[in-house]
Amino acid sequence: MLKQTNHIVPKEQFDSVVQMIKQTRNQILYTANATLIELYWQVGAYLSEKIELSQWGEGIVKQLAEYIAHNYPDIKGFSDKNLWRMKQFYETYRNADKKISPLVRETISRLITHRVIN
Repeated sequence: MLKQTNHIVPKEQFDSVVQMIKQTRNQILYTANATLIELYWQVGAYLSEKIELSQWGEGIVKQLAEYIAHNYPDIKGFSDKNLWRMKQFYETYRNADKKISPLVRETISRLITHRVIN
C-alpha cells in the first residue's frame, strides 16, 4: 500500500522526468529510422547489383515483392514500387563522396524522425 504524504513536489521536477522520457523516445525513433534507411540502402544496392550484372531482369523485382507479401505477410512496405525506390535511392547517392552517402542517410533519417515526432 502506498503511503500518502503531504509533500508538494514542484511541477518542474515532474517536467524533468517527462523531458527524459521525450528525449529517449526521440533517440529510439531516430535509431529506428536510421536502421530502416540503412536497410533500404542495402536492399537498393542488392537489387542494383543483380540487375546491373544481368542476373535479374526487371520482372524479378515484382516477383520478389509478391514473394515477400505472400510468404511474410507481417513484413510491410516492400511492394515492387517501394523496392524500385530503394534501388533508385541507392543509385542516386552511391557514387557520392564517401562522406556524403552516410550524411545523406543521416539527414533523411532526421527528417523522417522530425516528421514522425511533430
